[in-house]
Amino acid sequence: MIPSPLLPVEEALQAILAGVKGQTPVEHVDLVQALGRVLAGDLDARRTQPPVNVSAMDGYALIHADLTQLPARLAIIGASAAGHGFAGRINHGQAVRIFTGAPVPSGADTVIIQENTSADGDHVIINEAEALGRNIRKAGLDFVKGDALLKKGHRLSAPDLALAAAMNHAQLPVHKKPLIAILATGDELVAPGQEPGADQIVASNSFAVGAYAQAAGADVLDLGIAGDRYEDLQQAFARARAAKVDVLVTLGGASVGDHDLVQSALKREGMELGFWKIAMRPGKPLMHGRMDAMQILGLPGNPVSAIVCAVLFLVPLVRALSGDQQAGEDRSIAGILGCDLGPNDSRQDYLRASVTSQHHGLPIAIPFGRQDSSMLRTLAASQALVIRAPHAPAAKTGDPCRLVLL
Repeated sequence: MIPSPLLPVEEALQAILAGVKGQTPVEHVDLVQALGRVLAGDLDARRTQPPVNVSAMDGYALIHADLTQLPARLAIIGASAAGHGFAGRINHGQAVRIFTGAPVPSGADTVIIQENTSADGDHVIINEAEALGRNIRKAGLDFVKGDALLKKGHRLSAPDLALAAAMNHAQLPVHKKPLIAILATGDELVAPGQEPGADQIVASNSFAVGAYAQAAGADVLDLGIAGDRYEDLQQAFARARAAKVDVLVTLGGASVGDHDLVQSALKREGMELGFWKIAMRPGKPLMHGRMDAMQILGLPGNPVSAIVCAVLFLVPLVRALSGDQQAGEDRSIAGILGCDLGPNDSRQDYLRASVTSQHHGLPIAIPFGRQDSSMLRTLAASQALVIRAPHAPAAKTGDPCRLVLL
């Protein structure tokens, strides 16, 4: 039998994102809970900022026409501070002491900074003039009531939260965080802190995979470790269904060996297999399917393979479920190779690499010499993945490359 060709990475990602039937429901959260969330609707300004003309500097508000002859001596008739404006009106020959952020009094058209003045009792001497209108922030300089400043599908950053607050929004409409269940599988695994048997290792993949899911905007349900028995797997699947998770991520056991039961157990439970095996290294045994409303993402058991697949496939899936309209965009950046590389084979390669410095503004990436997919130490020391396309020719130090930052 001729084996079917492996699915290219981009086609695999498109298939996974196509499985998103809709974004998660909308909820309203306080500003302090909104960082990293995705807006479920446009956000309009509820006020004008600043609401009135305000001073940009400490100094004196006055009428510019009074500065035709310098020095000019003006009577100080009051003060204007932020939150405590001057209620009267300035006439010719008068000035108001003003502070940064304070409302500009009626009649004034310019603010002279205090460094260009000197005091003379209840008068101020203007020693240097400035341009008409200088040091005044006009009403609406930042935004005007009704402006749609934050758009639906936008992932909220820290500055976005400040902007939303200034727009007078205490709560924001966002998509509910997707719930991602993570299940490690295999008799060889024990939880951290336990003493492994002679043929066992400590389970580690779920912590990095869960961290990437959380950073992308998901809540995570850790289903623990299921042994290589159908009963264990079925019980874990039942927990995921009962919790109504959006995505079940399995770690390991997705192949078809005698001890790789995950795929067959999922099929027994009604999973419709979308694809299995893709043309990449590490991560070839990636599996994707659907069980009712729940998407299934089967990641390889090797630690580096699982984590690289989480970066490339789980993170965009979480973003898409969260309503992020840029979820599927290419997030790689341009870089420069810091060493020679040989030609690549038919699978797209993701080489763990250190980033040493910059060359003309581009990061220089040096792949590690050993790229074994079991080596977490190397991955933890990496700052980027160097992407090598299928059948890429040999590359030299200084050649351009594409990087996925870690």
